Amino acid sequence: MNLPIGLTLTRIIAAPLLIVFLISSSRVHALIAAAIFVAASITDWLDGVVARRRNQVTTLGTLLDPIADKLLVAAALVSLLTIDKVAAWIVVVIIGRELAVTGLRAVAAGVGVIVPASRLAKWKTVSQFVAVTMLILEKGLVSPTFHVGATGVLWVALALTIVSAVDYFYRFFRKADYRAIVPEEDRWS
Repeated sequence: MNLPIGLTLTRIIAAPLLIVFLISSSRVHALIAAAIFVAASITDWLDGVVARRRNQVTTLGTLLDPIADKLLVAAALVSLLTIDKVAAWIVVVIIGRELAVTGLRAVAAGVGVIVPASRLAKWKTVSQFVAVTMLILEKGLVSPTFHVGATGVLWVALALTIVSAVDYFYRFFRKADYRAIVPEEDRWS
């Protein structure tokens, strides 16, 4: 195991800790949850930097990195849903997008098409991290102004989540041969 994979595994281990502190009724625990989430989010950036600089990009790391990101964000969103800080439909859209894009990338790999993460997808991830951090902090800080800011960032993250999903599907179908993916009996025309 190398350092980048260790950082990725740290993100996976952080998810259950995040849940424990986030669903607690203590405001101090909300701040601890925010610190856990921010530290775990930083490992997302750091593992990529370290892997590239040390030439330690591995198949396992490439597989685990997006799983760790999705697990961390999903754990946070479901916990925030549990404490009524985010609407259920928003959680469903964000997690649904993550599952759909992960499935699409698996299908793409199966037919020999690589659909790399776009700059838009990276902005989506950053916006989700910022929105989730703000929503966690909002639990510990009672401020109408902060609530408006957190809600605004959440809407930006939601918009980028949807737009980046459309972008993935568009880029996939532009690169892939539709006839090779969809059997003739399942085609619309």
